[in-house]
Amino acid sequence: MTSRRDAEHKLRALREQLQRHNYRYYVLDDPEVPDSEYDRLMRELQALEAEHPELITPDSPSQRVGGAALTAFGEVRHAVPMLSLENAFEAEDVREFDRRIRERLEVEEVEYSCEPKLDGLAISIRYEAGLLARAATRGDGATGEDVTANVRTIKAVPLQLLGKGWPRVLEVRGEVYMPKKGFEALNKRLTEMGEKTYVNPRNTAAGSLRQLDPRITASRPLEFYAYGLGEVEPDTLPGRHSEMLEKLRGWGLRVNRETRRVKGVDGCLAYYADIGARRDGLPYEIDGVVYKVDRHDWREELGFVARAPRWAVAHKFPAQEMMTVLNSVDFQVGRTGALTPTARLEPVFVGGVTVSNATLHNMDEVERKDIRIGDTVIVRRAGDVIPEVVGVVLPKRPKGARKVKLPKKCPVCGSEVVRPEGEAVARCSGGLFCAAQRKQLIQHFAARRAMDIEGLGEKLIDQLVEQELVRTPADIYRLKAETFSELERMGEKSAQNLMDSIEKSKDTTLARFLYALGIPDVGETTAGDLALHFGELEALEEAGMAYEKLRLKLGDEDPKEAEKQLKELDLRKVEGIGPRVAEQIGAFFGQAGNRKVIADLRKGGVRWPAGAGRAAGPQTLAGKTLVLTGTLPSMTRDQAKDLILSHGGKVAGSVSKKTDYVVAGSEAGSKLKEAERLGVTILDEAGLMRLLQS
Repeated sequence: MTSRRDAEHKLRALREQLQRHNYRYYVLDDPEVPDSEYDRLMRELQALEAEHPELITPDSPSQRVGGAALTAFGEVRHAVPMLSLENAFEAEDVREFDRRIRERLEVEEVEYSCEPKLDGLAISIRYEAGLLARAATRGDGATGEDVTANVRTIKAVPLQLLGKGWPRVLEVRGEVYMPKKGFEALNKRLTEMGEKTYVNPRNTAAGSLRQLDPRITASRPLEFYAYGLGEVEPDTLPGRHSEMLEKLRGWGLRVNRETRRVKGVDGCLAYYADIGARRDGLPYEIDGVVYKVDRHDWREELGFVARAPRWAVAHKFPAQEMMTVLNSVDFQVGRTGALTPTARLEPVFVGGVTVSNATLHNMDEVERKDIRIGDTVIVRRAGDVIPEVVGVVLPKRPKGARKVKLPKKCPVCGSEVVRPEGEAVARCSGGLFCAAQRKQLIQHFAARRAMDIEGLGEKLIDQLVEQELVRTPADIYRLKAETFSELERMGEKSAQNLMDSIEKSKDTTLARFLYALGIPDVGETTAGDLALHFGELEALEEAGMAYEKLRLKLGDEDPKEAEKQLKELDLRKVEGIGPRVAEQIGAFFGQAGNRKVIADLRKGGVRWPAGAGRAAGPQTLAGKTLVLTGTLPSMTRDQAKDLILSHGGKVAGSVSKKTDYVVAGSEAGSKLKEAERLGVTILDEAGLMRLLQS
């Protein structure tokens, strides 16, 4: 038997050799030894570890085979959200994307990093001190599933980073996929075994990664490409995306060799044409290409919109399409109250699956495409995108084909359906009591910037709503500690802490309360403007009901005359309130059910200072835009933000030429550097306080 000291030395050497061979094979695509030699080294490593099991380490190449099966996946909260990308389908869409980028940056030309858009599963892999610590799926962008045990079985993913200079924490974002040859070989093996085969590589890769038994994942031919980053601490990486990818490659991570840096939109479109022409010959499935602004400081300036970055776009290849018959249209009420028309189709095989339902997006699209029940329609499905009806085959339209009509009442709660003039989305106006919207509404109501009920998170809300303990926000203030203690993962102390948090939330401001109600198009700023203008909730309720009453009365009037009369009402005299927002506010307060829930909330003890509105101080920052970064010594960012808003200022999320001040605390990051580069005035907390008092 090999001595422990000799075993330690030999194990270290074997692991380094195998890691180097993995790197040359999977990252550089340039193996220096045949497979038989690699297998011999692996057998030697496994034999030595079997002699000395106490010397087995998590980063050993032998540990990729997978351990015991899991009973369920854990939940992982992403430190940096995993965002989706906006799509472009035509060259003109890409030119429009480039035009917006150049106008925002005020430059003549932008360099982009271009890469194939793999049809796989997005993953985030976290390295700590160079060792693979955790891997998680995208999930909903904010929270994913812990698939660490399965990702460890993928040989293209290093268990330990190579080289040196990597950050203490490095979250690598990328795509797990199944190569075409691997997919074909897997299906051939399944056929020979008399088992069911898979339809496409994308779904097979996703299913393989989500196996509860890692040994099954280990048996599947999965690969990985890195294309971006999540959390990095400390952030000492290069200033360009293309340079950052080279760093990752040097640390042992696989980066797609088809990635290119190009100049301007013409460079992007030339890349798209080149990849498109070679698409069938690539060893993996792709459904388009991705363009990303190469400079990181420009990305910071461009920022984000909704759940997507402004600095990147996916240029999709033409999707697979088939024809079928539209049998009927149902309207689904989403978590935000939006009514989505859904097509019920004659089942058709498209994009690798059988499709019987497809989205019609909204009524604007239905009307624009003139889609009717009974039509033969074209259905498109690309990757994991929800199937959609993209058009009608007019020569096949039967006699008696019926137009699709938007329901006047919500199919869930019976409230009025509101579709503001010129708007594509129609919504249920019963926000506070519509069953379809409960979970989303309660989450928003309890959020930190709303009623700030600490401890009332998504999982707990799911239980409360599903057990019908909470039907409206007012029910929160009727709950008892013993009710919480009976719920899953809630002990007596946790229940009491939550009750204390609910009690504390009763003392709020009118602005926060209005924001918490979740009125469509009423964000924090608009809620503050309404509170400042009306001072009391009753005055706003009356103004909203008056607006809704007149709007319904003028429904058949000339639009210009109706707008003239509506504009004279008090609701439209609030700064920033136009016809669309006013209609949403009017429809909300026009619903007796919403007013009852508000009354119940006040009976439950929710209160705010009388007549205070939002204005707590003189409007010394009126017209000024500030950005907060770092940790302030005596107040949280939320407190600083409230102070700025109460003095008439605006708080932005990124630094630009339009920023007036940057308030920087300790550990300030890239925003401080950008402010210095642009010459923006930088303040500390004391400087902010002096500015508020000036």
